[in-house]
Amino acid sequence: MNDSERRLALGNFLRKLRTSISPHDVGLSAGSRRRTQGLRREEVAQLASIGLSWYTRLEQGRNISPSVGVLESLASALKLTPNERRHLFLLSGESLPPQLAAAEEKISPSVQMMLDEFNPNPAYVIGRRCDFLAWNAAAEAVFSISRPSPPHDHNLMWRQFTDPVWREGSEDWHDVSQRIVAEFQTSRARYLEDVSFSNLINDLKSVSAEFTRMWQHHDAPSSLDGYKKLYHPELGVLEFEHITLQFPNDPDQRIMLYLPDTATKSRLEQELTASKRN
Repeated sequence: MNDSERRLALGNFLRKLRTSISPHDVGLSAGSRRRTQGLRREEVAQLASIGLSWYTRLEQGRNISPSVGVLESLASALKLTPNERRHLFLLSGESLPPQLAAAEEKISPSVQMMLDEFNPNPAYVIGRRCDFLAWNAAAEAVFSISRPSPPHDHNLMWRQFTDPVWREGSEDWHDVSQRIVAEFQTSRARYLEDVSFSNLINDLKSVSAEFTRMWQHHDAPSSLDGYKKLYHPELGVLEFEHITLQFPNDPDQRIMLYLPDTATKSRLEQELTASKRN
């Protein structure tokens, strides 16, 4: 779209957001004579600490350019999700700035229910730092996610570079590791002030020369999806098609889904049935 269309789309987007939020959601009193659905323009301007006339022109699609600070104020005032914040910056023609403070990552019970429904297909959710946030029984059977691996027990990056079972069980460990590191570098760039990233990176550098070399290369991220052949110490050869699904409301969280071939699926079904009996 051209600049004029983008500004109109931005105005429509802000108007839709404003009318979808109740005064109670932002700590304001609705009053008894409110006719406006959602928030009034003056309330948004007040919450974002910007001028009413300036905000009105912004909603009207006028030729004005909001700064990054104004966009962040609007995102905070309107309580935008990460995906809505991303869309706000896109429509404003601005690059998304790094996140200075990382919110706690949470998984809803419905997501865990969905993962459980995927059995016997292994599936797990990872967050912005490649931490395992949730997984199903099939993923546990294949990857032993709950097994302690200090000091980063539930982290995919740590497992990839320090767990010999993960290394020996992957047919293309080196290529997969390079792609994982490239994706991790992209995520790291958005959370420059998050100390947990630095701690994990320093720990990986101290135990893995291969990670250190890959970290210095800064390769472009490429897809992790596709055929995967794994060698499991107990289940034998396992073959999958790997698919990555992203959460619409939180781009930092992804579902990793492994679709087994017929022989692998049968072996996993037997394993899960045996585990239930024990």
